[in-house]
Amino acid sequence: MKNILTQKEIEIPVDHIKLAGELTIPEEAKSIVVFVHGSGSSRYSPRNKQVAERLQEEGYATLLFDLLTQEEDKDYSNRFEIPVLRERLLGVLEWLQKQAETADLELGLFGASTGAAAALEAASVLGDSIKALVSRGGRPDLASHVLPLVKAPALFIVGGLDYGVITLNEQAFALIKGEKDLVIVEEATHLFDEPGKLEEVIELAVNWFHKHLPYKVKA
Repeated sequence: MKNILTQKEIEIPVDHIKLAGELTIPEEAKSIVVFVHGSGSSRYSPRNKQVAERLQEEGYATLLFDLLTQEEDKDYSNRFEIPVLRERLLGVLEWLQKQAETADLELGLFGASTGAAAALEAASVLGDSIKALVSRGGRPDLASHVLPLVKAPALFIVGGLDYGVITLNEQAFALIKGEKDLVIVEEATHLFDEPGKLEEVIELAVNWFHKHLPYKVKA
């Protein structure tokens, strides 16, 4: 990949454990998008990796990391412990702000499924420090009690065939007081596996981050 300054596997110390991650920093990056995956997924999520690769091409740094250790993930209930996931994410963001190579980068969040709820909860705590947030097939309803506190411009993307999740997103969307948008991708299911649908998600996310998160303008 062109213009990559750093691409490496890392371990992030949080809560007396170490979370595995992959950090990629293009040359002259001004912002970093942190991916918060959903239940049953990991930093190896092919969908999130595809989104991340496109963002890297646009000059954004990215971090994909595991919210749970392999042992913790064996307990299915841990995947829905949103307060725990929020604290893990907050710890990771704090760590990033202490590293020389990422300390000056503006922060954006990309959350999927239950990870979107953890991202929204973290954004409600960090206020203006989070410059933009995208939820893909998310469960923002799991963070409904803090949604009025979210200041980050929030984009909710939902598949047009993901019927129950559409309703949950519409209800959560109404609680967001700041800048927001809700886009329904027609003929797409929860994972956007249909041909061309994930590409639509990527374009929506890139445009949202371009609008709110500084990036290197191509020559």
